[in-house]
Amino acid sequence: MLAVAPSSCSLLPSLRRLAAAPRSCTVSQTRYAARHARRLFATHAEDAFRIPLIDFNKYRNASSTAEKEQTAQDIVRGFTDVGFIYLNNHGIPQETVQQAFQKSAEFFQLPIEKKSELAWRDPRANRGFVQIGRERVTQSADAEEIKRLREKAPDYKESMEIGRDWDKMYKNYWPQEADAPGFKRTMLDFFQTCHELHVQVMRSIALGLKLEETFFDDKIDEQYHNLRLLSYPPIKTQLLKGDGQARAGAHSDYGTLTLLFQDSVGGLEVQNPRTGQFQPATPIPGTIVINAGDLLARWSNDVLRSTLHRVVAPPAKAISDTEGITPARQSIAFFCNPNQGAEISCLPTCLVPGSKPKYPPVTTEEYIVGRLQATYM
Repeated sequence: MLAVAPSSCSLLPSLRRLAAAPRSCTVSQTRYAARHARRLFATHAEDAFRIPLIDFNKYRNASSTAEKEQTAQDIVRGFTDVGFIYLNNHGIPQETVQQAFQKSAEFFQLPIEKKSELAWRDPRANRGFVQIGRERVTQSADAEEIKRLREKAPDYKESMEIGRDWDKMYKNYWPQEADAPGFKRTMLDFFQTCHELHVQVMRSIALGLKLEETFFDDKIDEQYHNLRLLSYPPIKTQLLKGDGQARAGAHSDYGTLTLLFQDSVGGLEVQNPRTGQFQPATPIPGTIVINAGDLLARWSNDVLRSTLHRVVAPPAKAISDTEGITPARQSIAFFCNPNQGAEISCLPTCLVPGSKPKYPPVTTEEYIVGRLQATYM
């Protein structure tokens, strides 16, 4: 039996009150934010905007029900206001993250001939290597428009896409062990680690939305996720001066949540939902950047935001009087999704009685495959 708020309309006003309430953070977080406020958060006098820093230990190891619920509310408020949060004390050891980054770097250092043998082929599988220029992320769902954008300003990055390894229909493409020692084992372990964190964060969201804490458990247990390793090679600044050119164009993500692990180079920018301006999501050591995706926004009737974001090139190093070159950048994104056949329809606590949902029901596979088909060439 689902535990739902007594009145389904009571949650929406409470979320608005949450958005207006002061945010809480630990003393160390407050000091860190004070020291780095200018660097971390771009603000505007008429519309302050920041990505909240959440201490997830207060949920994972809460000393009381009230502390757990408060942390859940802070997380929901972050997704309501901004669509993004920084998650600190998330339970994934830094050594685990560093190992994944190391094996990712070793993979992208392989000859292009080796990587091309593992090429991405099918949006239903969404697995394999994607070379520079093949993808053009955008909000458009029109294949012809995306084709024009790709020809004009392709995303300057390469990636490796990994799904659940036990899928009976779609198999992962793995490099030979001799070419990339330890790569497969590291990524399979990291995939499982990220899934387990996804479950915990979704439980906190359920609690913050006045649902039973385990509401989403049986809707995300198939691990229908995508682990994406990303490499942004150095690029000359002249190549980035074209109209619409970026390392990854403005887009939203498709699923429930994205767990983003960044290196120190940075480049992620998040759109302020109120002003339309893009502002840096500067890396904070030890944290994971988490954003809500389209399907979570649809589930919540847009109570939770799926916010546009992009990757831009960091400051370049001069190599001549007229030319510069950007540093290389690495990141790892874990795209969390509901189960393949899960129906995504408006949650009972996110609809005012007498009103209609913004979106018709859709299954996870229908939505994600449709977006992927238009994105790749």
